[in-house]
Amino acid sequence: MADRSDQPADTTGRERTIPRRTFVKTAVSIGGGAALAACLDREEPPELPQGPTDLSELPERQHAWNESLATDDHGNHVPPRHRLLLSLDYARDERPTPEDRRTVEEAFRTLERAYPRSNEGLLFTASYSPAYFERFDVSLPETVDLPEPEALAPFEDPSFDRPDAVVHLASDYGSVVLGAEEALLGDKETLNGVEVSERLTDAFDRVDRRTGFVGAGLPAANQDVAGVPDSEPVSEDTPLYMGFESNFRKNQASEDRVTIRDGPFAGGTTQHVSLIRLHLQQWYEQDSRYHRVATMFCPVHAERDLVEGTGENLGDSSKMTETDCPAHTEQHAREHGVVGHSQKSARARENDDPIILRRDFDSTDDDTASLHFLSLHRTIGDFVETREAMNGTDLSEETAVGQRTNNGILQYMTVERRGNYLLPPRSLRALPPASP
Repeated sequence: MADRSDQPADTTGRERTIPRRTFVKTAVSIGGGAALAACLDREEPPELPQGPTDLSELPERQHAWNESLATDDHGNHVPPRHRLLLSLDYARDERPTPEDRRTVEEAFRTLERAYPRSNEGLLFTASYSPAYFERFDVSLPETVDLPEPEALAPFEDPSFDRPDAVVHLASDYGSVVLGAEEALLGDKETLNGVEVSERLTDAFDRVDRRTGFVGAGLPAANQDVAGVPDSEPVSEDTPLYMGFESNFRKNQASEDRVTIRDGPFAGGTTQHVSLIRLHLQQWYEQDSRYHRVATMFCPVHAERDLVEGTGENLGDSSKMTETDCPAHTEQHAREHGVVGHSQKSARARENDDPIILRRDFDSTDDDTASLHFLSLHRTIGDFVETREAMNGTDLSEETAVGQRTNNGILQYMTVERRGNYLLPPRSLRALPPASP
């Protein structure tokens, strides 16, 4: 987790020798007004229009991003390139006051007035933890599944995040993300020409900030960190450190599928955020391309040479259904001593459709290659079911080979932190009561 500082890596002119993608990532990681100024100078974003004057036009679902995202040639939604997670605690011990709710809502509305709701403008959500809702005399309704976070595999020992709230900021431009943060928590007086009248700091204390990125070229430009080997450079084409596409449209739950349908929080969703450290020395230095494809996708993909480059040739899915890989997971464990990550995860489906929507991104916080695994689902139980399928602990009994060496990509990552959150509908995003 990066510390906030008023000084970017270097504002004396030497930053001009640093690749722009690396410099923008560094500025976002550092934060602060000076980093924002340096990022604006280096990034040179286009002149963005302001957001809508009538905010009632915006969707009630905070998580309804897809219609506002760009798409690639296969119809896959292209995620915003720069990300920031702000962890916050409500500044008072008691239940939220009407004044604080008005302050928080106005702070969020400032962001909406300042930027268009898109990947080129700003997308954001506000979510709340089980710890936040403990302050109320009544419990969350039965239609909301929001347990405390817990370890989800026998081989993990994570710490648990329990801030009251998490704000997720996302844009293709690091300067937009930093500007939004400064408007919420800093001393910025205007944001893209819109007056900043209220700030989250009037109601919240900041606990933590986590940063990251996703998109072709960004992992390659930011690989000089622990967890990524020096001898095998990350491809310029890959959007994530592990070298493959992952945002296939048919591998993602729809926004409708992850939306809470009933009760006072209908239109919202639940969110899980994990901090995962990556260990890619063996992945790149020792493992063959055949092994990487087999463990990321499926042994059939490796045998048939189905994956070209990062996997963009696969189109809008990882071709699990076409190869019938999920149905043969146990057989592959016995015969190959290896099963694929996508192959295992695809077992957790409903009517052959995924049940979670991933919006994860890579990070170099603490100068270590990491993954912030952020997912949305109707219930936290849907995430747990998907994670248990990915763990494949049942498959380790099908082969004499140890589960952490051949069971998908588990051996290349360590889950360090977990947190669960309720992402309410937009009308309840400002310090919601437990029972609206």
